[in-house]
Amino acid sequence: MDRMRACGACDRGSNPLGDTHFNYLINSKIMTFSTPIEELPRVGPAFAKKLKALKIKTLGDLLFYFPRAYEDLSQISKIKDIKLGEHITIYGKIIELGQERSWIKKMSLTKGIVQDETGSVEVIWFNQPYLIKSLKKGDELMLSGKPVLDKNGHIILSSPIYEKISLKETIHVGRIVPIYPETRGTSSRLIRYILRPALLAIKNKIPETLPEKIIKEANLLSFRDALEKIHFPTSLKEAEKARERFAFENIFYISLFGAKNKIDFQKEKAPTIPINQSVLNRFYNSLPFELTSGQKRACQQILNDMSRSFPMNRLLQGDVGSGKTIVAVIAALNAVKNKNQVVVMAPTEILAKQHFKTFFQFLKDFNINIGLLTGKEDKYYSKKLKNDTVEISRQKLLEKTANGEIDILIGTHALIAPSRKKPKKKSLKSPLTAKIIFKNLGLVIVDEQHRFGVAQRAALCAKNSDKIPHLLSMTATPIPRTLALTIWGDLDVSTIKEMPQGRKKIITKVITENERTETYKFIESEIKKGRQAFVICPRIESSEQDTETQLEIKAVKDEYKKLSEKIFPNLKIEMLHGKMTPKEKEKIMKSFRAKKFDILVSTSVVEVGIDVPNATVMMIEGADRFGLAQLHQFRGRVGRGEHQSYCFLIASSENNPTTQRLRAMTKYDNGFELSEIDLKIRGPGDFVGVRQWGLPDFAFESFKNPSHIEKTKKIAESILQESPDLSKFPILAARLEAFESKIHLE
Repeated sequence: MDRMRACGACDRGSNPLGDTHFNYLINSKIMTFSTPIEELPRVGPAFAKKLKALKIKTLGDLLFYFPRAYEDLSQISKIKDIKLGEHITIYGKIIELGQERSWIKKMSLTKGIVQDETGSVEVIWFNQPYLIKSLKKGDELMLSGKPVLDKNGHIILSSPIYEKISLKETIHVGRIVPIYPETRGTSSRLIRYILRPALLAIKNKIPETLPEKIIKEANLLSFRDALEKIHFPTSLKEAEKARERFAFENIFYISLFGAKNKIDFQKEKAPTIPINQSVLNRFYNSLPFELTSGQKRACQQILNDMSRSFPMNRLLQGDVGSGKTIVAVIAALNAVKNKNQVVVMAPTEILAKQHFKTFFQFLKDFNINIGLLTGKEDKYYSKKLKNDTVEISRQKLLEKTANGEIDILIGTHALIAPSRKKPKKKSLKSPLTAKIIFKNLGLVIVDEQHRFGVAQRAALCAKNSDKIPHLLSMTATPIPRTLALTIWGDLDVSTIKEMPQGRKKIITKVITENERTETYKFIESEIKKGRQAFVICPRIESSEQDTETQLEIKAVKDEYKKLSEKIFPNLKIEMLHGKMTPKEKEKIMKSFRAKKFDILVSTSVVEVGIDVPNATVMMIEGADRFGLAQLHQFRGRVGRGEHQSYCFLIASSENNPTTQRLRAMTKYDNGFELSEIDLKIRGPGDFVGVRQWGLPDFAFESFKNPSHIEKTKKIAESILQESPDLSKFPILAARLEAFESKIHLE
C-alpha cells in the first residue's frame, strides 16, 4: 500500500471564503458556507453531534476539513494474482452471499464469494449483520483489504473495505482515498459519504480567492480545482498540488497581512523621542561591565527608531542570558528623559518583579519613579528611586500613573486585563486599557512577546491621545528566519547573538535510566559544594485516569515526594507549579535565591525570568516532551553565576529518534541553531505560539522551506507596491480583512 502523509496530526483547513454572497442548492434548499451541518442531506442529529466534536459545525467547516493522509487504492488486481501480505484492491461480482453466527465468540459472520474473469475469492465480514441487507447476489463491488489464510489454509479477504459499482465514480476504493482525522462515532468513510455530494453540488460555483496574475506567477491550481483535488485526487501528485495551493494561500495572506500592517503602521504618528546622548553616556559609564557589540547595535537600532515620527515596531531577540533587559532599560531611560512614560509587560509575576528589581538597580541614580502592577495581589508597590520603597494602594498607583508621576510602570497581563472593580474616578477609564491611563505614554515594552496574542499586543499599542506609543517586543526564544519573515513580518528585528564575557558553557548530557543513580550522586556532590539544583517535570500531578504510557510521565508532586523521602532525605527540597498562588510562588523563589533549600522541583513555570546564580544543575524529566527551544530555555536557568553548570536530559522513552533529537542539545549551545533544528523536527505549529494563526499542518510544513517563503513574501510585497491600499485587488482586500479579523479574535 502506498500511503502518503499530508501532515503529522489533525489537519483542519480554515474556511478562506467566509459566508459570502455565494450560495447554492442542495435538494432544492439554499445552502451557504454557514449552513449548520445538521441541515445537510445524509446528516442526522446524532451524526451532527459527532461531527461537531471534530469542530465541523457548518458546511464550510466540512468543505475545509482537509485529509490528514491518503491511501492509494487505485491499483486493481486480478483475483488470480492475490498474494498474502499485500494490501490489494479487486473488482468482481458477488456470486454467493449468506450470514451465519459464530457460537465460539458469539458474533455474526457475513460470508460471500466474489468472482472476476480470472477466479474467485471468499470474503468475510465480522459483526456487520446489516451487510446482508445492503448487499445482494449479483452486485458488482470493489473491495480493498489484506488477504489472509483461514483455518483450512485457504486465502480469504477479511473485513475488506467495499463499495458498490454504479455509473458514478467510487469514493472509498479503487482510487486515491482521503483519510480524515476521526473521533469515536465518525469515520473517514462517513465523512467522504456526506462531503462528496456537497462538493459536487458547488464544484463549479466556488469563486476564486486570488488574482489570476498570482495564480500564474506561483503556478497554482485554481481554488475550485484545489478544493476538489485535496479531497478526491486522481493521483498523489494531484493531492500534492492541491496542498501547495492552500499552503501558498495561507503563507501569502500572512505575508500580505504583515507587509500591509507595516505600511499602515508607518502612516501613524508617534512621539518623536530624540537620543539624549549625555544621559546615555552617563548611564554607560555607570555600568560595571561593557555592552557587547550585539547589545550596542540593538540599542542604536531601537533609539534610531524611537527618534522617528512614526511608531517603532521592533522585536529584540537574543539567546538566554544575552543581556536583552539592559537594552530595554536603555530604551526606557532615553524615553523617560525625553518626558515620556514607559510601560513594561511580562508574562508572569515572577518575571515582572524581577524586571522591577533590575530596572531599579540600574536606574537608581537617575531620579526615575517606577511602579509595579500585578493581578492577584491586594497591594501594589512603587519605588521612588531616590527614597525607600513606598507601598501604596492600587488606586493611588493608577492616579500617579495618570498624573505622570510614574515614569515606568511594570506589570503582567493585569495591565490590559479587564478591571474587576470599577475605578472610583471616571478619569481613570483608560483609552489604552480601559483600566490604566497614562499622561504621556511613549514606549511599550513586551517581554516574551510570543506568549501574548495579537489582540493583547494591539491593546497595549492602542492610541494614547493622537499618537501611538513605540513598541519593543523581546523574546529569549530565537525565531527561525522563515517565521521572522512571515508570522512576525510586520516587525523589524534586532538580534543579540553574543554572550557576555565570562559565561562558562553548560555541560549537557542525555541520561538513561541506568545512569539515574549516578546522576543523583553527582547532584548531591554539587549541593555539598554549596550549589543548588532544579528538577523539571512535565506535569503537576498524576491522575487516576492515566494510562500505562502516561504513568511514565513525571509529575512534580510525585517527584517531590520521592526525592524528599527516598533519594535525598537529608537535603532541603521544595516544589513549584502553576496552581500555586503568586504569593506562594514568589515566597518559594525568594527562599531559593536566598539558599534556604537545595533542590527546587518544578513545572515549566521556571522557563523564563528565573535568576538563581547559585544553581548549577538542571535536571529535566521527560525531556522528550519538550521542544528544543524550550529545553534551551530551561538550561538557561543555570550557568548564570561563576560556577560550572550542568544540564541532564532524561527522556520518558529511549527510542532512537527521541535520543537523537535530544543529542542536538549536547552538540549546540546556541539558541539560534537549536531553533532551526526544532523547526525542522517539530514544525512551526508547536513553535512559540504559532498555533494561534489557525493554519492546517501542511501549510506549517512550508515554513521549513526558506526559498518558498521568500518567493511568497516577494509576491505579497509586489502586490502592495502596485496597490498599497489593495484598491486594485478587491478580492484580496476583502479576504485580508476577514483574515485579519480572524487573527485578532484569536
